[in-house]
Amino acid sequence: MRDTCVKAPLRGFFDEKQQSRKSKMNGKVYLIGAGPGDPELLTLKAHRLLLGADVVLYDRLVGDEIIALIPDAAEKMYVGKAKSLHSLPQGEINSLLAKKAKEGKSVVRLKGGDPFIFGRGGEEIEELVEEGVEFEVVPGVTAAAGCAAYAGIPLTHRDYAQSVRFLTGHLKDGSTGLPWDELVHPAQTLVIYMGLTGLAEISDSLQRFGMLGSMPVAIVEKGTTKQQRVFTSDIENIPQVALDNEVKSPALLIIGEVVLLQDKLSWYN
Repeated sequence: MRDTCVKAPLRGFFDEKQQSRKSKMNGKVYLIGAGPGDPELLTLKAHRLLLGADVVLYDRLVGDEIIALIPDAAEKMYVGKAKSLHSLPQGEINSLLAKKAKEGKSVVRLKGGDPFIFGRGGEEIEELVEEGVEFEVVPGVTAAAGCAAYAGIPLTHRDYAQSVRFLTGHLKDGSTGLPWDELVHPAQTLVIYMGLTGLAEISDSLQRFGMLGSMPVAIVEKGTTKQQRVFTSDIENIPQVALDNEVKSPALLIIGEVVLLQDKLSWYN
């Protein structure tokens, strides 16, 4: 009886040690969402894994204060993308993640916002699955939630919007082809990521499919950061507002009656 009590904990201990050695030998990829910019929106798990990373591949939209958290000993690799300017093609990023993990390293793929909401996270881990590389996904605060909250715009509200829809204004082929007929709907908030370049087309298309030109719109530039700016207008005039104020990316577009609350509920800055 005594032998059984002693051996069971020891067996568990050695199994755990063996598993740890195996994991260290094979390496692992952590796909981490860094949130929209404010470093205090980084999750506890994301922070812990970042501090223990051997290699960090980070995007353009990851804030400087978050990049500063990367350990000095870690290999830092910038793999960010701007419009028509990619520091590294997506396919090469996918392969690099697998390669570094197979070297036995703890690899963090650090992405702005949430990796599974317009973050190409699914594309990256597809290759990891094919390569037999172990991985975890750590969700982050997506830009829609973070930027809207810091701008004082509730995405849903019982008096204004009972649904919210996330869209990208920049498709894989470079177009802005959205299902316009589905988007003009009462009591719905539209949140458009990467919509700045195609803003004029978005404005024209929504109105062409029946949206009133007076529909309230907000642009949140560099949301949740100290450089945040918020501009409100209507769908007819928002392209000119963006031009007049020289709005730059990253910027999030929020369309819907909930924008009427921005002036009253604004709290940040």
